[in-house]
Amino acid sequence: MTNTQLFFRGVRSSKFRHVYGEPSKREKCYDNVKITKNAHDSQFCAVNPKFLAVVTEVAGGGAFIVLPIASTGRLDFNVNRVTGHTGAVLDIKWNPFNDNVIASCSDDCTIKLWYIPDDGLTSHLTDWIVDLQGHKRRVAYIEWHPTAENILFSAGFDHLVIVWDIEKGEAVNIIDCHPDVIYGMSLNRDGSLLATTCKDKKLRVIEPRSGLVKSEGVCHSGSKASKVAFLNSNRLITTGFSRHSDRQYSVWDQDDLAKPLVTNDIDSSSGIVFPYFDYDTNIVYLAGKGDGNIRYYEIVDEAPYVHFLSQFLSGNPQRGLGFMPKHGLNTNSCEIFRFYKLHTSRGLCEPISMIVPRKSDQFHEDLYPDTASNKPALSASDWISGRDANPVLMSMKTKTEILLQDKPKVQKTTNIIISANSRQEVPSQENNKKKFAFLATETTPDYRPRSIILEKEQKTTTNKIHQLKEFFNNVHNNHCNEGIEVDLPLRKEINCIGDTITTEYELKKAFLQQSEELKVVKKKLANSEVKIKELEEEIRRLKLIN
Repeated sequence: MTNTQLFFRGVRSSKFRHVYGEPSKREKCYDNVKITKNAHDSQFCAVNPKFLAVVTEVAGGGAFIVLPIASTGRLDFNVNRVTGHTGAVLDIKWNPFNDNVIASCSDDCTIKLWYIPDDGLTSHLTDWIVDLQGHKRRVAYIEWHPTAENILFSAGFDHLVIVWDIEKGEAVNIIDCHPDVIYGMSLNRDGSLLATTCKDKKLRVIEPRSGLVKSEGVCHSGSKASKVAFLNSNRLITTGFSRHSDRQYSVWDQDDLAKPLVTNDIDSSSGIVFPYFDYDTNIVYLAGKGDGNIRYYEIVDEAPYVHFLSQFLSGNPQRGLGFMPKHGLNTNSCEIFRFYKLHTSRGLCEPISMIVPRKSDQFHEDLYPDTASNKPALSASDWISGRDANPVLMSMKTKTEILLQDKPKVQKTTNIIISANSRQEVPSQENNKKKFAFLATETTPDYRPRSIILEKEQKTTTNKIHQLKEFFNNVHNNHCNEGIEVDLPLRKEINCIGDTITTEYELKKAFLQQSEELKVVKKKLANSEVKIKELEEEIRRLKLIN
């Protein structure tokens, strides 16, 4: 074989071979951000097409800032924050189906959901819309279900993964198969499987509705944290450390975790590596905490499964990375991914665009296949009942949804499941009831009978509903007496609020909506008063002239 043949044997054709990272100019960055110095291995940053959220350093509790995505430049020293947690905030995630709702978890053992107005925060936000309590130790990570609405996953230092229905504010399932601290979790494309890494050095693939472990295997032999992400074609990628403390990644078949399909070393640095996978381009980005670079690889179906493309180099190390959902990217500049980098040495959040170099600024269909939209494919009740569905797709060119048929799946009902390295019995309904009962109790001791506590909670919720209804009726009557016309939509909501509100979540959501409507009415009232004063002055002036 000639030298020329040897050379061309290693050249691989790919449209992503020349992808490069382009950092934003200083005026397009977010400056003067007091980024948290917490050592927890989370990203501390969450982004959607409307807002950027960053966990900040605040004395006496946990907080994070929320900025409109266009509010770049230097931030005010006293920027408004979300400050409802009593402990440090460890993770934040935007609702994929509602750009105004963000979830946060904290050292105070709770998960809270917050509603952010379209114009951003006008004051410190302390009132949450949902408070989820069930973990007995701090909550480390949260993940939204990718296709089902109102389903949230949380992993805590109590070794539990809890599946929540946030609309009802209650746990759907408690997964307690982990003997030690959970390092990371990831859901597959349709949300039918959950993958986790654990301090016991094992990778597990779990059916989240039943809690059954489909397969498990030893992940990375190093003692530091490992991370996991689902890929296409029923595969996973994990990042971790070898027994010699070298950083490495492995690709796995989700149905057989006895041994990886491929394992490669990255380098000998000490920072934990996080994988970010793009389903549309089959590119996985690997970025380590404390690193200044971001490596990216193309995933293929045949061996060796992973092909190195290039890396983005920077002299400024990163404390965390957020990323923009695909439908928020700029297709005119051939942008296929966008990171939001939190600098460690200065309070700066820097957008970094991953770009495919093309001469034409027209839409390139080969770079932008139909992608997951911000519309749910299933309701929470559908998913809980056993249905799975792929994401509702949207065109990146027209930004419109393409409805696909759901893919229903029947939940497994066998009593025993055998995998390559595990054998587990299905938890009985009685055991599940005991776990739910245990997690439903308050963390602080309460020696009153359970019936009295439930009765008091029911009365409190009912009283809040009656108070809110009475308040809005009084506002309506006062406005009518003063001759102020109330908008028809607001009048309809006031009249039927007692019939529609049935849970505390709906109560708080309705209260926020009505508050926005009342602000509009107050503005109209203020404008009317100004006009009245102007007319009175004009009348006085005319009288003096006459």
